[in-house]
Amino acid sequence: MNMFNRISQNTALCALLLLSISMPVSADDIQDASKLLRQGQLTLALEKVEAILAVKPNDAQARFLKGLIHTEQGRAAEAIKVFTSLTQDYPELPEPYNNLAVLYAGQGQYEKAKTSLEMAIRTHPSYATAHENLGDIYAKMASQAYDRALQLDKSNTSTQTKLEMIKELFGSSSSKTTLASRNVVSATKSGSTAVTTPIAVTPPPAASKPVIAAPAKPLNTAPAADNSGDVTRLLHDWAAAWSAKNSKKYLAFYGKEFKTPDGESRSAWETQRQERIAKPKSIHVEIKDAKVKLNDDNHATVSFKQFYRASHLQTSASKTMELTKSNGRWFIVEERAGK
Repeated sequence: MNMFNRISQNTALCALLLLSISMPVSADDIQDASKLLRQGQLTLALEKVEAILAVKPNDAQARFLKGLIHTEQGRAAEAIKVFTSLTQDYPELPEPYNNLAVLYAGQGQYEKAKTSLEMAIRTHPSYATAHENLGDIYAKMASQAYDRALQLDKSNTSTQTKLEMIKELFGSSSSKTTLASRNVVSATKSGSTAVTTPIAVTPPPAASKPVIAAPAKPLNTAPAADNSGDVTRLLHDWAAAWSAKNSKKYLAFYGKEFKTPDGESRSAWETQRQERIAKPKSIHVEIKDAKVKLNDDNHATVSFKQFYRASHLQTSASKTMELTKSNGRWFIVEERAGK
């Protein structure tokens, strides 16, 4: 099989069209540009996108689409410039990092590709494609290292065996590296891939750092049989505080035992979360399909679907939280993407 996945272009373009941005730019314009890209009319698609950006130069979706068009045109340098700019303006988005990795890998710049994928994963730990791509990058870099080792010692049978295993796993054409996007990868003339992926904007839950917990709103102490209702209520109160952009109240839901991702301090994460909550003009967070598992009277696990809509973009994601009860109150002690 190829070292990196290829997926049909139509899938991703359709996913791209599902994005909703609360901006004056007409959704029809974005759809028209996406349709032109899907049809391979790249020049017309780019003209349409440039017209959108002339009205709304910071439109994230139009900028992302411009990067996709440049990729399809084989203009890697321009595409890298667009996606790099998006990572600077919207560091919470994982897809531009993944797309940069694809472009860097196509140029044989595997260290840069690895760094970009690590950023994508840090931003959105449940981004499965980035994890897969990172594994493939590691495999490619290992293949290169084994090649160098064999050049120095052709009698090293152990290295030869390892190299053959990688070639068998990924195919003999490992010299041309193409990475998978979450929804679309279409082949380019150079044999590398251009990526069309939807933009997600959920502030990365698992990449978030815990906060110093302030006293949360007390929850009524209830017997174990009623604790699931308390947990669900806390979950909706947490989402309401986030939607109200009340960072102080939002941070109060996190307990002192919250596991800090990446080993960063609570104060550093608190600052980061306050900045991300303050940045959008508006935020709306909705919780659906919450499922509570009571491990005992003082420990619970809740999984749910989170729908996040900000003033510029919207997305949805699955999330799981671990909670503990202290002094009659439930606190979040672990937060991760996925179920």
